[in-house]
Amino acid sequence: MIANKLIVTASPHVKSVDSTPRIMWTVAASLVPVIAASAFFFGISALLVIFAATLGALLTERLLGRPLSLRDGSAMITGLLLGLCLPPGIPMWMAFLGGAFGIGFGKVIWGGLGQNGFNPALIGRAFLQTAFPVAITTWPKPGGNFFALKGDLFAFPFMHPVSDVVTSATPLGLFKFEKLPTPLLDLVLGTTGGSVGETSAIIIILCGVFLAWKGYLNWRSPVSIVVTVFLLGGLLHLINPAKAPDALFMVFSGGLMLGAVYMATDMVTVPTTNKGRWVFGIGTGVLVVVIRVYGGLPEGVMYAILIMNAFTPLINNFTQPAVFGTRTLKEAK
Repeated sequence: MIANKLIVTASPHVKSVDSTPRIMWTVAASLVPVIAASAFFFGISALLVIFAATLGALLTERLLGRPLSLRDGSAMITGLLLGLCLPPGIPMWMAFLGGAFGIGFGKVIWGGLGQNGFNPALIGRAFLQTAFPVAITTWPKPGGNFFALKGDLFAFPFMHPVSDVVTSATPLGLFKFEKLPTPLLDLVLGTTGGSVGETSAIIIILCGVFLAWKGYLNWRSPVSIVVTVFLLGGLLHLINPAKAPDALFMVFSGGLMLGAVYMATDMVTVPTTNKGRWVFGIGTGVLVVVIRVYGGLPEGVMYAILIMNAFTPLINNFTQPAVFGTRTLKEAK
């Protein structure tokens, strides 16, 4: 017993109780209220889509990932987030394929957890956006019978899905192409058409506050994104109200809250420094507004985060503090 206490090992000697699996599974658990809200608005279809995307991610991680890599929980988070980014009526085989692609090309091919340069869930979503543009932009209306399917979810792979459900445009699409506003309360509560995870913004914010309280979320990235979108969106609205919606609409519409809280806070694909997270968040917010207002698509959260993921190494390089006891290059000059 005494001999064990005299063993000298490499630092660190004081270790945190928070391990990577503990953090990952806590983040996954924090998504339960968001998933419950999506089921409330879109019924069993939301759960089936999330299940299919998660199954694709988990199976691919099991087949291609490192031994026991399923235990760290990162594949589970990828699947859940991808499912929340998809329409509730998309065929399940497409959601499954997106989860597999996200893990395979967004994580495993880079070397596994901690090596990937881009958010795997958004990689899977970008793949589906390119491969199946019609299915991923078909938005069923929320509400109705819980067990009524919102689309041809059980369509056979690579067959044209048949859908007889009532669809509607998203609030962003309605404003961009038809200049029709959406009541703010509907945006905040999530009673609008859109992706499975475009549900109650209040629930997503509360989940983010919980993760920040646990120390698993750096608040600088989501706050800088939301503030930037609010300020720049409000400025463009003052300049040209017909082209740019108001600031609150910009903040609460689309997938901004889900992206800001859960994807722009990824510990692997965003800058590691606090100053870098401010830069990342501001850049993401600017890109979101520019794409929404001036781009051909009504939504821009996915592309904004992926573009800023590409700049993460550069941001890290320019925002790294000096090593203790040394001077920065600027101070040396």
